Amino acid sequence: MKAHIPYGAYWSSPFCRWQGAFANIHAFELASAVGKLALAQRRIDLASVEMGVLGSTVPQKGSFYGLPWLAAQLGAPHLAGPTIAQACATGARVLATAAHEVEQGVRSVLTVTTDRISNGPQLYYPNPNGPGGSGSGENWVLDNFARDPWASVAMIETAENVAAKYRIDTAEQHNMVLVRYHQYEQARAGENAFHKRFMVAPFQVPGGRNSPIVVSDEGIQATTAERIAKLKPVREGGTVTHAGQTHPADGTAGMLVTDAARARDFATNAAIAVEIVSFGQARVETAMMPEAPIPAAKQALERAGLVVGDIAAIKTHNPFIVNDIAFARAFGIDAVKSMNNFGCSLVWGHPQGPTGTRAIIELIEELALRGGGYGLFTGCAAGDSAMATIIKVSDAR
Repeated sequence: MKAHIPYGAYWSSPFCRWQGAFANIHAFELASAVGKLALAQRRIDLASVEMGVLGSTVPQKGSFYGLPWLAAQLGAPHLAGPTIAQACATGARVLATAAHEVEQGVRSVLTVTTDRISNGPQLYYPNPNGPGGSGSGENWVLDNFARDPWASVAMIETAENVAAKYRIDTAEQHNMVLVRYHQYEQARAGENAFHKRFMVAPFQVPGGRNSPIVVSDEGIQATTAERIAKLKPVREGGTVTHAGQTHPADGTAGMLVTDAARARDFATNAAIAVEIVSFGQARVETAMMPEAPIPAAKQALERAGLVVGDIAAIKTHNPFIVNDIAFARAFGIDAVKSMNNFGCSLVWGHPQGPTGTRAIIELIEELALRGGGYGLFTGCAAGDSAMATIIKVSDAR
């Protein structure tokens, strides 16, 4: 593809567990505050950027105005573009949309993903024909976590279905959970050295002098073998415990997507090239959501003319650790050595829209530390679906 991601022209806030430090700030205001700091630190002027794409999945007051409103808050009122929601695949879909615009001749696109899962809206749907003219209500976040209207199951039941298919018991899940937490601790080594490569922190939440200052991800659980061994499966007769699933979170992330020439202009290190290679998408059998990243990744690999052995690093959105174990078995790879170095959403949480964006940013940085290579991101999404993308990091000289 023509599309590139200028090296370093991306950012993420820390992710904060729901009802935490970001619970009372509008997601667009959070994206604006973090974006302004990131753009200033990277000396990026949006005046020459041609369009924008926003990803957000939980509606908030005024979000009808989407990308144009957020762009104006960022000091770029000339930008127009869509607002996209594809559940947990939103980050990958936003990137794909921007890349396709570059294919059509747009030279530079600002992408921003942001969501506040905390304090989700309580919606009321009028129905004049209802009993006494009464309508119905919906808790946007909790009701949709609890039931897929097509599959008629909660998300955790999809994890149990995949665990049964691949014969993944609780002990195997817990062993892999411990690995994932150890990988995250590698990112925090050296006073959060890995996170400092892209994260806007410390960050004071807008709202006044007494607003909290967020230094790093909030809500990371102290996880030991002894502690998680005491946990029982969430569902009677099941295998998935609270340790084996992620937690809802709030956060924001963003990046520029450009052609090759503009990538050199915006990059913080023009010697490093980041190419967008391909995308994949899939939907699997009903109520088998954690399995969907497998065919999505296969499609992305086929479109790129690659095999999994060509991939130097893999990053996944893993709302359940079952996702990673099933994925590794399907591809015959080591779930430890090649997947989720420096962390993953299982550990740092899941604010939906920006989840995939942050994972892709971390994938870029891991590849840069490795000296280059191909990287694969894949992750499941509501409706038993998934997206995947392949990027390539190389020497631009």
